[in-house]
Amino acid sequence: MTKSDLIEKLAERLKLPKGKAETIVNGIFESMEAALARGERIEIRGLGSFEVRSYKAYEGRNPRTGEPVGVQPKRLPFFKVGKELKERVNESRRAKKDKPEAEVAAPEPPASAVTTSS
Repeated sequence: MTKSDLIEKLAERLKLPKGKAETIVNGIFESMEAALARGERIEIRGLGSFEVRSYKAYEGRNPRTGEPVGVQPKRLPFFKVGKELKERVNESRRAKKDKPEAEVAAPEPPASAVTTSS
């Protein structure tokens, strides 16, 4: 799912204009980004948590030349999936696996892949 897809789903579900839905999504993302920049942890029950992890400097290698390269210390956002989301994802996978073959419909080829003969 892309950010645009998320905006569309929100607009449909809440019966909002896409512009308002986009403002809401952007506001949430900007708030999350600002909290992480301040070093705060974000926990969303049922989804997971975001935190910033610090990494020390180390010596890496240029993959093209093999030459040693110093990598500066950095802080990166890290996401840890929550138990509830993990269980829901696994349940949906099991449900698909348990369905008989006749119930699982084969995906249709894209329109561009369909050819007609004359």
